[in-house]
Amino acid sequence: MNKAADLVEEPRDDGTVVRLTGHLSIACLNDLPARLDAVTGPVAAIDLSGVSHMDTIGAWTVHRAAKRLGCDLSGANDDAMRLIETVGTLDEPVSIRPDYVSPWQRIVGQIGEAVVNSGVTLLGLLGFFGSTLVASWNVIRHPSRFRLNAVVQRFEVVGVSALGIIGLMSFLIGIVIAQQGSVQLRQFGMEMLTINLVGRLTFRELGVLMTAIMVAGRSGSAFAAQLGTMKLTEEVDAMRTIGVSPMEALVLPRTLAVVVMMPLLGFYSSIMAIIGGGFLCAVSLEIPPITFVQRLREVVPITDLWVGLIKAPVFGVIIALAGCFQGMQVKANAEEVGLRTTSAVVQAIFLVIVLDAFFAVFFTWVGWN
Repeated sequence: MNKAADLVEEPRDDGTVVRLTGHLSIACLNDLPARLDAVTGPVAAIDLSGVSHMDTIGAWTVHRAAKRLGCDLSGANDDAMRLIETVGTLDEPVSIRPDYVSPWQRIVGQIGEAVVNSGVTLLGLLGFFGSTLVASWNVIRHPSRFRLNAVVQRFEVVGVSALGIIGLMSFLIGIVIAQQGSVQLRQFGMEMLTINLVGRLTFRELGVLMTAIMVAGRSGSAFAAQLGTMKLTEEVDAMRTIGVSPMEALVLPRTLAVVVMMPLLGFYSSIMAIIGGGFLCAVSLEIPPITFVQRLREVVPITDLWVGLIKAPVFGVIIALAGCFQGMQVKANAEEVGLRTTSAVVQAIFLVIVLDAFFAVFFTWVGWN
């Protein structure tokens, strides 16, 4: 049967010695903490030679008493002293409320933290892009490593499965552009220029841009979630253990699929938007489809089509890299999968819009107006 904890005070010339005996465990402490709190006067040491067992609560009680009385501990075995020292390292003051920070300092700090995180992420994306290029070169040197089945499966997920939603979205956007454009142009009696607006804006900008945003939301988030879950379940580490490169097996097929499918989806999106615009022109402006098509051929230069097709694979690289990079950064817990997935979509859309602005300036500079 466990012996209840007890203490005895033995006066000495250099001070009182407090001897503890019995089990210093939560079930046997009884009123020992209160009795230790009642000890006053100079105490030379707390003797633990009579203690037969000690748990964390007992160690905390001894540590607190020794700290209050300013005395040494003696007679304890190595395990007991290790437990008391471990408990002592946790004896730190904890503020109930965080320290006050002025709104100005908090805003500046958040801006600085965001800038640092953006720089770190940009460097990580550049490094990840380099790793993808190295993996591509290795596959080119060793064609047997190329996983055709994985690429074809990604074609279906990224491209074929997205045809419905992208087609519907583009069709409705074409209707919206034509309707809003016709309302404004009617004030000047120039409703016919609605065809110019729909044709040029769709082929040059909105077709590929809206496709990129939709692919980032569908496929970019899926890439991050899939790779993040594989990181949590240690499947990625298992692939490295058996000698399979995750970059070649996981990242490269996804990147290749998005790069190949983006021009096709962008062109498909533009055609659906043109159909939507033509539908509204026929219903609302009474412009026959044959007139709509003939006018498109006159006002839309072929360079507008090339602009969209050139931008599409670049956007695809950005979307795939952002999704795969964030997925490979997942650590610790399942909550981070959601955070990284959100970051992948936000970063992909942000970078796509930034690059689209760059392309707009660049193509104007080269004369593709």
